[in-house]
Amino acid sequence: MATVDNDGLVFYPAFCFRASPTHFAWVKMAAVDVHRLRKRYGFDGMGQNIFFYYNHPIRFVQLAGIIVARTEVPRRTVLTLDDSSGATVDIVVLKKEDAPVSVSTGSGRVCEDDETPSSAAAKQTQPKTEMHLASTTKTDLDISTLHPGTVIKVKGTLSTFRSAMQLQLERFFAVPDTNAEMQFLDQRIRFLVDVLSTPWYLSDEEIDQLRLAAEEEEERVEGERERALKRQRRRAEREEKDQRRIQRMWEAEERKREKEASSVKDAGLRVMRDIEMRKRAREM
Repeated sequence: MATVDNDGLVFYPAFCFRASPTHFAWVKMAAVDVHRLRKRYGFDGMGQNIFFYYNHPIRFVQLAGIIVARTEVPRRTVLTLDDSSGATVDIVVLKKEDAPVSVSTGSGRVCEDDETPSSAAAKQTQPKTEMHLASTTKTDLDISTLHPGTVIKVKGTLSTFRSAMQLQLERFFAVPDTNAEMQFLDQRIRFLVDVLSTPWYLSDEEIDQLRLAAEEEEERVEGERERALKRQRRRAEREEKDQRRIQRMWEAEERKREKEASSVKDAGLRVMRDIEMRKRAREM
């Protein structure tokens, strides 16, 4: 059921998000607008960091600007981005654990961690190259080129740290020139004016259709889950039947082997008796 806040904004249930122009999109935003995003009670336990601009649900954000600071902390690198909107945003990049360390030998050869250079010149080391990871996909990111003064476009998911908004980096792209930067700025302003500045609205008919679609999807997922369980039970039953059949075959073979062993034993006893009788007859 939709809820209304003190400002008269209508917040629709999560099953309506598929109709939102922002929920599944990389939303182009200004840093100052990122800091205007707010969480809302009732949507914080969905396993996703969902924030709202007015009543627009937003998870993924695009920013473009210049890096003004780079801070290295344990397990993270923090890039501070300034897009000239009146605010900056911290871009958090996860460091990859157990990144390899290379050592220069002074002769162009590179030794790994477990090698020991044999000359004094080989003791010179080159800076450690740390690899980073995308927050969601955990794919490798090389941010060695991202230093203060670099103009980039970033895509990231939203989070907070000490009540301040920040982005968890997913992807980044170099901004080649001023024209590309201005093009992004134009798209960002158009989206702000055309979409974000107007509260999201759904009619009662649209809500009913979305509810029906969500129920059908839930039924489909539940049906697939039940079919998967049935397949799993049938597989287990077949394996159990095969196991019983194998056990019966083994028991039958065991009985056959015991019978054959008994026959061989009896035949051996008869042979031994015949030999003993012939021996006695010769002695007489």
